[in-house]
Amino acid sequence: MKIAVVILNWNGRPLLQQFVPTVIAHSKAADIYIVDNASTDDSVSFVQQQFPEVTLIQNNKNYGYAGGYNMALKQIKADVFCLINSDVEVTQGWLDPVMTLFDSEPGTAVVQPKIRDYNNKTYFEYAGAAGGFIDQLGYPYCRGRIFNTIEEDLGQYDDHASIFWASGACLFIRSANFHSLGGFDESFFAHMEEIDLCWRIQNTGFKVKFCSDSLVYHVGGATLDHQNPKKTYLNFRNSLSTLVKNAKGNLIVILLPRLLMDGLAGLKFLLTLKLRHCMAVIYAHLSFYGRLNTLLKHRKSSKNRIVYFKIRSIVIRYFVNRKKRYKSL
Repeated sequence: MKIAVVILNWNGRPLLQQFVPTVIAHSKAADIYIVDNASTDDSVSFVQQQFPEVTLIQNNKNYGYAGGYNMALKQIKADVFCLINSDVEVTQGWLDPVMTLFDSEPGTAVVQPKIRDYNNKTYFEYAGAAGGFIDQLGYPYCRGRIFNTIEEDLGQYDDHASIFWASGACLFIRSANFHSLGGFDESFFAHMEEIDLCWRIQNTGFKVKFCSDSLVYHVGGATLDHQNPKKTYLNFRNSLSTLVKNAKGNLIVILLPRLLMDGLAGLKFLLTLKLRHCMAVIYAHLSFYGRLNTLLKHRKSSKNRIVYFKIRSIVIRYFVNRKKRYKSL
């Protein structure tokens, strides 16, 4: 199978300088692309001068993660796309186990490698760890990371397990599945669009898997830091959107407690004087309500919906029952 490694960039020349050489060195079997989302720094000229072996695709504006990849992948011919953040360090032999898994499992559409923390290399990284899940209310968690508790990698997740979502930090997907679903939902712009896509893929009968034999290291927050209110806005808005589009069951029963939990989160931001984050939650909800009709149309167009959760409330398990590790859930 032909594989394309595709790196999305926006004003990230220092990251390209630091991490693209390792991608080139350890991806001899792949075609490598850098997609530039209309950077205003010198990213484009830097890539052209320093990495002539890489194919550069230039978008005419910043389409975000979702739109940026959608635009670029229409121009790339490959059996498998590897979508990888510009702040990821890959390791020798990282592609082979994933391609072997795809080869042996035609029903698997998406694969995530093991993602460790670049700055603390024996620990999992927040965005993905050893594969993701969500609870009934749409709150994401990972094998190796629940909320802000991150586990050390001691081999406890060394398997090829079925997972619910693969991290957009490093995500392998069959091109046929990507294109058949129209790619990412561009209205998300960034954050949680990979959860939405993995959910839609599973609704069509395909699997999402974790491959522990493939290892990468992720810096995390290099493009949009966790402290940025825009990230809060996108996460709250897009999480609600995924539920409306894809959740099996009575939406009122699912959404009412979720809206209450979001209100409590906004109140916590207010009481801790994180006023910009509090406003981000409010704006996220206003945006969500404004696009509710469109989301409901998406929901009606989905013929099949899988049972999407194993745990009703990861919030209760974590904060009330004090279950801090995935295997204790």
